Amino acid sequence: MPRFTIHDLAQTIDARAASGGEASYTRKLLDKGAEHCAKKFGEEAVETVIAAVENDRAHLIAESADLLYHFLVLLKARGVKLEEVESVLDKRTNMSGLEEKASRKSN
Repeated sequence: MPRFTIHDLAQTIDARAASGGEASYTRKLLDKGAEHCAKKFGEEAVETVIAAVENDRAHLIAESADLLYHFLVLLKARGVKLEEVESVLDKRTNMSGLEEKASRKSN
């Protein structure tokens, strides 16, 4: 059985971004601008944290899905491709987390 991936979600967002605003929540978000998309992402992040702190597994899973969706919409609003984020992650996997964090302090 094929599984749904974050790349599938990114492709869905791309398709809906290209559609008309009346039928697409994604298009409506993007039409409100990147700042609005960032605010929605922040709201979802807080809701995800609350679900985690409350140890509500089902709620955490649902909020995590919302968080990933709004993260990708925010990237779309700012013209950043998921592959660009993945490239940074790929580079970071070649060093320990502590080394990577220390290298950012010098930048």
